[in-house]
Amino acid sequence: MRTKRLLYICFVITAITLMLNSCVTTKQVAYLQDMENGTQIELENKFEAVISPYDELTIIVSCSDELLAKPFNLDVGQYSNVYGNNRRIGYLVDQSGNIEFPVLGTIHVGGLTRLKLQEHITNLLVDGGYLSDPFVMVRFQNFKIFFLGSNGGRAITIDNERCTFLEALAMSGDLNVFTNRNKIAVLREVDGKMVMRYLDPRDSKVFEDPFYMLQQNDFIITRDRAYKNFMESTSQLLTVIGYVSSIASLLTALILLAK
Repeated sequence: MRTKRLLYICFVITAITLMLNSCVTTKQVAYLQDMENGTQIELENKFEAVISPYDELTIIVSCSDELLAKPFNLDVGQYSNVYGNNRRIGYLVDQSGNIEFPVLGTIHVGGLTRLKLQEHITNLLVDGGYLSDPFVMVRFQNFKIFFLGSNGGRAITIDNERCTFLEALAMSGDLNVFTNRNKIAVLREVDGKMVMRYLDPRDSKVFEDPFYMLQQNDFIITRDRAYKNFMESTSQLLTVIGYVSSIASLLTALILLAK
């Protein structure tokens, strides 16, 4: 009789678990639900990442005469024995937003975009009489987006220095059905303070949010719905009940054999 009760309890809990699992609706998970065919939303296409303290930059100077441009480029060879040949040597922006540049010395780069810094260094080279036809290329080495959630964490390098919130979700492998869509946080350092905003990919208003265009070193943090934790706890409970039921059945059989 006791074994039957345990089996009945297992059946009831399993049924409840299946019902909870089937409660996930399209409205809870579908992206951009309010957008219809032909909907147009204007985006900020002029977005450019701004250089911040602790960014690492690649800066290459070239001109028609390679020998004249050489003093304005880092000598990778002198670092190869320390960092290895595959290590990219870049300019680390200090806490004040400055870098130390060959020949030119200290340059303030904080708050500039990549293109603005290219223009600034070009002007310094020309106005200082160093080069007449310089070509300056600046790239971020550390434009990464970080993901934290119940499935662990990961970092993704953004090659083109422009990444939207939806693009980042796609690169992370998408969200599972248990992720709480209205609790997807973007964590960003702004003026020395960590600022968190919740973005909801189910609503087209996400395009209007100032955090929709991601910046380097942003964190995307996801949370699971409460019933996922309940289901995991239920699964563990079912496992325990299964063991107890098996032991009870074994003891019942032994008692019957003893009689």
